[in-house]
Amino acid sequence: MEKRTWSVENPFKIGFLGALGALVALLLAGILGSISTVLTYIGAALFLALGFDPLISFLERKKWPRPVAMLVLFVGVLVIIVLVVWAIVPSITEQVNELSIRYGAIIGDLLNSNIVEWLSANFPALDVQAAIAQATSWLQQNAASITGGVLQVGVGIINGLFGVLIVFILMIYFVTSMNTIKQGFYQLTPASNRASTMEITEEITGSVGKYVVGQISLGLINGVLSFIFLSLIGATMPMVFAVIAFLGSLIPMVGTISASTIIVLSQLILNDPNSPIWWIAAIYYLVYMQIEAYLISPRIMSSAVKVPGSIVVIAALTGGTLLGLLGALIAIPVAASLIIIVRKVIIPHQNAR
Repeated sequence: MEKRTWSVENPFKIGFLGALGALVALLLAGILGSISTVLTYIGAALFLALGFDPLISFLERKKWPRPVAMLVLFVGVLVIIVLVVWAIVPSITEQVNELSIRYGAIIGDLLNSNIVEWLSANFPALDVQAAIAQATSWLQQNAASITGGVLQVGVGIINGLFGVLIVFILMIYFVTSMNTIKQGFYQLTPASNRASTMEITEEITGSVGKYVVGQISLGLINGVLSFIFLSLIGATMPMVFAVIAFLGSLIPMVGTISASTIIVLSQLILNDPNSPIWWIAAIYYLVYMQIEAYLISPRIMSSAVKVPGSIVVIAALTGGTLLGLLGALIAIPVAASLIIIVRKVIIPHQNAR
């Protein structure tokens, strides 16, 4: 048997190949970082398409032709998006411009309100006056950037609308070609495992679709009720905060409470601090969160995959950190899909060993 000898150039070859591999890995990481927004759009469009699939199947069971069902749903979603944008963009622009002009008066009203007196009396260790004075100083130093932020908000709105349009177009392609995509995926799997792969894939897509439909239903309920309630109590920008309530309800467990906190604090800042609007809103959202958690959500989400609460929080935080709001929305269906894979594939494989 010939004995292998090591020469001096072998370490150089190993080092060169290692450095080349590291450069390729860095290049791939840079590419993924550059297209992260595109990947987010694709993921969001795919999950929305899976959410549309149960609705289309429902209309098909009602003897609707599939193209007609898809057209009706697409037109309905597009009309809703246009109406929401038409309602909130002028309000946001006007309110941001007003805030940039009135921020000094808002701080003065807050200093003279009963809230500051109550906090100072009940929390003597907290120097409320000093904290507000620091905030005022910061606002004065950054007045120019605050005033110029109106343009940045406008650019952000345009970019957001562009992203929504891209996701909507991709969703249309995914919905119309969902069966073709599935069949192509099945053809890539070995014939011996194709039946089990089809079963697991259909369960995952069906579960994700039910989850998406359920969360959108929760969001619509919260958004519509928020708009009605905030309009009745004379709150500022009810449509804008209704959209915030809708988006918050899309994120399980942490989304509703986060959106409710934002709405209540915004009403406290945007209105007279002595006005009862903010605490009326606080009471309403405390009651609504209990009703949603114990009555509405269990009924709507009963057919979706049950994801443990700890995994929901971890997935939402991880997805939000990596990809923002869309990442938080996508993270829960991904977690549900992984649970199905573990239950259907990994656990049976381990039990068979």
